Amino acid sequence: MAFGLRAGLRPPARPPLSILGLCVVLGALAAAGQAPLGYWPVTLAALAVLAEIMVRHAGAGQMIWTGWAAGTGYFAAALFWIYEPFQVEADIYGWMAPFAVVLMAVGMALFWALAGGIAALGRGRVGRALGFAIGLTATDLLRGYIFTGFPWALAGHVWIDTPVAQIAAFTGPIGLSALTLLAAVLPVMAVPLWRRVGLGVAGLALVAACWGFGAARLADPIPPRSPEVHVRLVQPNARQETKWQPEAWQANLDRMLGDSAPGQGTRPDLIVWPETAIPFLLDRAGPLLEDMAMVSAGVPIATGIQRQEGARYYNSLAVIGAGGTVRATYDKWHLVPFGEYVPLVDRIADLGISAFAAQVGLGYSAGPGARVLDLGAAGKVLPLICYEAVFPQDLNAAPERADWILQITNDAWFGNLSGPYQHLAQARLRAIEQGLPLLRAANTGVSAVIDARGRVLHALALNTDGVIDAAVPGALPRTLYSRTGDVPATILVLAAGLALLLSGRRKRD
Repeated sequence: MAFGLRAGLRPPARPPLSILGLCVVLGALAAAGQAPLGYWPVTLAALAVLAEIMVRHAGAGQMIWTGWAAGTGYFAAALFWIYEPFQVEADIYGWMAPFAVVLMAVGMALFWALAGGIAALGRGRVGRALGFAIGLTATDLLRGYIFTGFPWALAGHVWIDTPVAQIAAFTGPIGLSALTLLAAVLPVMAVPLWRRVGLGVAGLALVAACWGFGAARLADPIPPRSPEVHVRLVQPNARQETKWQPEAWQANLDRMLGDSAPGQGTRPDLIVWPETAIPFLLDRAGPLLEDMAMVSAGVPIATGIQRQEGARYYNSLAVIGAGGTVRATYDKWHLVPFGEYVPLVDRIADLGISAFAAQVGLGYSAGPGARVLDLGAAGKVLPLICYEAVFPQDLNAAPERADWILQITNDAWFGNLSGPYQHLAQARLRAIEQGLPLLRAANTGVSAVIDARGRVLHALALNTDGVIDAAVPGALPRTLYSRTGDVPATILVLAAGLALLLSGRRKRD
């Protein structure tokens, strides 16, 4: 009997509202493992209770509703920071913020509803519990690719601040999600208490084994880089709401120029300014570029800047060398839908409606793809601009292996609570997956030097200005995940889903 159903009656398509309300709360609790809280035991406990509710349901419709309700709570709690961009010009856009949070939560929750439907393919307690784990792992994988992808707040991200994260060098983030969900559902697979306790201990033992492996990997020293590369990261702390006002951008530029003077310490091989640090288009910034080269005494400056090419505009990184010359450029190619471009506008332009096309100023155009920049003494660098650090497949798309990864970003859009810390956490995971150090320069923070195992060696706090002078940490040999990407995870998820489906059919037969 499931939730008071009478024998012989057809199960209702939707669980009682009290159950759906409980699932919303459990979903929100499951998000407590995400940065900056990192309460992964709460995540495991909440997912275990959700799995218990799943296996007690009488029909697929109830399981889909349960997944959707839990997903709504999860994404509302994990992604509430999307409220913040609407506050930059609150008098114009502030009224949209609550609707954006709600629509994002209920829309993303459809992935969890799909996971509930996959769970319904299983038969019996074991099949449904495993189906729930397989379903959420599959939808975490799907979220990284469908509709240009949004793999934010994956279940496996709860381990980023623990040694368990080290297995991402072999499995990527989806392996972490699979571990999380398997550990959560194991105690749900049995009814007798002693079996539940035994399976719960088995789940914790699995986590402990990964923890021990990760701790051993973290204890193994990383070879130093030879020759050494020294980098200065500049964090101007320019508030987004005033950044483009004339008096504000001039003060920000003066601060960054002052912070770029070599000083008395070790001369850097590269100075880095954050995303869109310069308020001029690249082809109109000649005098400023000359000032930058003069102040830095010949040290190249990599800076975020917008550039124009014909009728198109790009969110770019430019490396400014001696005399203000542009040594290299990189154009962001994984853009934020509706934030940096409007999907399908160029297709609309092909129909003759050019007023909506990216090439006439409605957002940015995408660059040609991943690049590795040879910066001479600074080594070969894989550049990322903001949002691109969220996508592990984008780093795997690089045409060659870099010496280190450079991310420039403007996290001022993300507010002061969870958004910037979640973005930093994902950058740390990219370093682990690639076995490469990652340095990030953020407008308002958190700027950081991250080693090849994802540890933050140096950082500037959120909403402060300053610089980090540091040597680029050493690299590790190329990781398994950097060679295979998500192909093994995709094969395993599909195989598990097929096995679940066949098992359910055999039991029905």
